[in-house]
Amino acid sequence: MKSRRRDIQVFSLSFLDCICCGFGAIILLFVLSKFAEPVIIEEVKEDLQAVILRLEQEIFEIRGETQVFNRELTEKREQLSTEKVKMARLQGDLSKLQGEFSSSKQNASVQNIIEGKLARARQELTEEMKRLLKDQPRRIDSSIGGIPVDSEYIVFIIDTSSSMQRNAWGLVLQKMKETLEVYPEVKGIQIMNDMGNYMFPQYRGEWIPDTPARRRAIISTLRTWRSFSNSSPVEGITAAIRTFYGPDKKISLYVFGDEFSGTDMQSVIDTVDRFNRADEHGARRVRIHAIGFPVVLENHRFAVNTGERFATLMRILCAKNGGAFVGLNSTTP
Repeated sequence: MKSRRRDIQVFSLSFLDCICCGFGAIILLFVLSKFAEPVIIEEVKEDLQAVILRLEQEIFEIRGETQVFNRELTEKREQLSTEKVKMARLQGDLSKLQGEFSSSKQNASVQNIIEGKLARARQELTEEMKRLLKDQPRRIDSSIGGIPVDSEYIVFIIDTSSSMQRNAWGLVLQKMKETLEVYPEVKGIQIMNDMGNYMFPQYRGEWIPDTPARRRAIISTLRTWRSFSNSSPVEGITAAIRTFYGPDKKISLYVFGDEFSGTDMQSVIDTVDRFNRADEHGARRVRIHAIGFPVVLENHRFAVNTGERFATLMRILCAKNGGAFVGLNSTTP
């Protein structure tokens, strides 16, 4: 007998079930992915908005800092413009002072030439000329070394700064003694520093009697006198004129110093002119003499040559106020 073959059904029920399940799973995954997409998009959107807000905040901060920097830059430019104007003014003052200094040097050179010619002419005088000159009455000279000594009252204004104390105080003592010897007897003496502080507070606003004992006390006290100083003589000069001037008194101020720490010499000159004003005949209230100590000139460690400033300033003040300026060439007594 022949055996019957069994018919095989390709699309059986089980196979169809598997196919349906697979398609259902695919559809389910598709539905789930589409459902989660808006959530992801929303999260990404929120993250981007946070980044945008942070960047906008940084932009605002940068703009604020830029405004501040621009404002500071504008202020600096204005300050620079102001400083340029001041520099131009100072350069003009310097040129003026240099011109006056050059003129003074020329006048001094001319005076030296005249004195030299006069000395040679005197050497060539005949015996008859010498006899005639000898018989003439002698003219009284009220100046020593070119410095007028016709005053009855003298005020010393001394720079007591540390540079003077360390480098020139021995010479200050010597010049004080020499100046007092030039005036054998006066009606009154006073000693102040360049700030207007008195050596003897008990004589504040009064004249110190001129006696040998008082002169010795002045030299002795000067050896150890310490008083604050700003290395600018204008305060002492104005205080002396304001306190001691009198129409019936002949007064001389002697300024001892080594430097002028200020920068505006013209304002000092104007201030002194205002206090020591001239009368209708052009005579000033007091004479102003000065002695310059070359402390700064001998010490090159100073960045600014304030010694030249002092010399220039005092030459002008002495010339305008009937006095003389003496510049020393060494601090060695």
